[in-house]
Amino acid sequence: MNVRPAGREDARDIAEIHVRTWQAAYPGIVPAEYLASLTVERYEAMWRENIAKGVPELLVVVEGDAILGWVAFGPSRDKGATRTNAEIWAIYVSPSHWKKGVGHLLWNHVQAKLRTQGFTTVGLWVFPENDRACRFYRAIGFEVEPASAKQFTLGGFSLNEIRYVRPISARS
Repeated sequence: MNVRPAGREDARDIAEIHVRTWQAAYPGIVPAEYLASLTVERYEAMWRENIAKGVPELLVVVEGDAILGWVAFGPSRDKGATRTNAEIWAIYVSPSHWKKGVGHLLWNHVQAKLRTQGFTTVGLWVFPENDRACRFYRAIGFEVEPASAKQFTLGGFSLNEIRYVRPISARS
């Protein structure tokens, strides 16, 4: 497995993983109607545009010609964030490759990039009901920021999310 920056030609594969992962990970968390409404075409257009703009940065894990997972990251979008606060905007691994080291590989590369870019802390938002993701984040050193819990509306549905944070290590 190798990690490399995403190119515009990767937008379709990134979108497919995005949609498949939501549909595999979020039943019972996100309403079924919303999950059924997700389309690869919509996400492909969004990711193609984001890759072209370079915001957020995207890395992909590849094996042969197949993309197994990806991560989007950059400066924190949270209100009150400083220039040293980074954010993992999204991290998704193809469900067929869960628990095979893809997420850890992505995290190691992101942490190294954020460190070289001068960031000292990193945060991310997660559905608190997403036990698999929460276990993964805790395993790589993230901690819940309890006061961050909030509700937001997605596709007309009210959902909860919570922020996890951690310092960026001086070394990997």
